[in-house]
Amino acid sequence: MNVVDSSGWLEFFADGPNATFFSKPLQDPSQLIVPSLSIFEVFKRILQQRGEHEALLAIAAMKQGQVIDLTTELAMAAANLSVAQSLPLADSVIYATARAYQAVLWTQDADFKGKEHVRYVVKKSL
Repeated sequence: MNVVDSSGWLEFFADGPNATFFSKPLQDPSQLIVPSLSIFEVFKRILQQRGEHEALLAIAAMKQGQVIDLTTELAMAAANLSVAQSLPLADSVIYATARAYQAVLWTQDADFKGKEHVRYVVKKSL
């Protein structure tokens, strides 16, 4: 199973320098876990930058994977990760979701560099 964090989705949709890195886990939606918080983050950013139509298209692509809602159990696991590993709220929720589903987290977010079950790539500038 795979989880692509919000920065990875945005990189993929923008066809940024690391888009190919993120296309690997996105090629098989049957193995894709999508935290609902990622839906929020991606929809918001694309809505701001490109408008509602483009944001809705992005979410339709994301919904091809299995969308996981934030449950009480996931929220508590995320809080524990946040405290133990000094992760911000969104990062801790996404990481907790990946861990709950024994998924590999694909990211370019430096907060995850060196963490277990994470595929990290350095964010490249255009």
